[in-house]
Amino acid sequence: MPASLASVAPVLVAVFILVVGNGLVTTLVPLRGVLENFSPAEIGAIGSTYFVGMLGGTWLAPSIVRRAGHIRAFAALAAVAASAVLGFAIIVEPLMWMVLRCIIGFCFGGLYALVEGWVNAKATDRNRGSMLGLYNVMNFGGSATGQQFLNVAPAQSFTLFSVSAMSIVLALVPMALTRAEPPPLPVKAKLDILGLARRSPIAVMGVICVGLANGSLWSLVPAVIERTGLGTTVLATFMTILILGSAASPFPLGRLSDRMDRRWMIAIVCGCAVAVEIALVFVSQSPSVWPLYGLALGMGFFVPVIYPLIAAHANDRNNEGGAMNMSSTLLFLYCFGAIVGPSLASFLMARFGDGALFMHNAVVHCVLGLYVLWRISRKAPPPVETEMQPLGQPLGQIEPQTT
Repeated sequence: MPASLASVAPVLVAVFILVVGNGLVTTLVPLRGVLENFSPAEIGAIGSTYFVGMLGGTWLAPSIVRRAGHIRAFAALAAVAASAVLGFAIIVEPLMWMVLRCIIGFCFGGLYALVEGWVNAKATDRNRGSMLGLYNVMNFGGSATGQQFLNVAPAQSFTLFSVSAMSIVLALVPMALTRAEPPPLPVKAKLDILGLARRSPIAVMGVICVGLANGSLWSLVPAVIERTGLGTTVLATFMTILILGSAASPFPLGRLSDRMDRRWMIAIVCGCAVAVEIALVFVSQSPSVWPLYGLALGMGFFVPVIYPLIAAHANDRNNEGGAMNMSSTLLFLYCFGAIVGPSLASFLMARFGDGALFMHNAVVHCVLGLYVLWRISRKAPPPVETEMQPLGQPLGQIEPQTT
């Protein structure tokens, strides 16, 4: 483990610094959009374009890395992302922000693919779960740290966009100074949606639903909390609690899912997510601070973890090999859902109020949970041969994880 950890330590430090910047701008953009009187539809569209870009970045990342190498590719993508972040402060216009958010999504799609490929290449079968778990902690820890900068300066100022850009650029330092040997250059990945649907219909349905819900959550919840009138400090604390909850659940729930039919764990977690989201529908109408914080923790604990549970289930059924192809296919389907989700949720918010965001996500998770139960009734589980590996989410995600 020490040798493996040493080979990825600079990458993990770079991830933490990188996600401080991305976590900050992910919350700052919808917050600033509210203050600039952007409509819910415009804010939702800005969120969706991030995942459009991320889709392209993930698709092209292997080609970029093959052409330039891991470290130069990281530097190029981070530099472009930092420049795009500064563009938000220079041109305050919804259409331009959609373009900038798409550029950032492209860059971070490539960056996340590069970093996770590096970690996976250096891990072994005996420590892969621990390595990915540590990556998960650095990912969500960086994002939680980024939220605290919202208290440094007003959202209308140039300062916060500058802090975000500086953080993204500083992530180049550990990568540029590392003496660790990069992984071998990647081979071209192949999407296999039909093969995945044949082996694991739950995985296809699941990652699309997770994209619909998570894309809406990370893109729109900052605007919803801002419109409660409780202030930027409450927003920053809410997002921090949400992200810390996201970091807390993959290990215990993943370990438990290794000891049972993983489909039951997916269904149970979906049910818990629905309960929290329905509670948020009512709390968001007449908000008070502590109920919001408690529900933020619950939502963080139960919502983002659904993606790694589904990914582990897909690997349980993957008897044909090709883990890289499967990962690419899952991420592609996730991004498809995440592109549609924010626009659909913002349309519902414009018609029915901000609580419609949480009702939208509750319906998505309810449909997924019922579908999983239906599949359980039709097909027995395979012998368990793989362990669930906690995956870092682009806020982000982000990845299927945070932005």
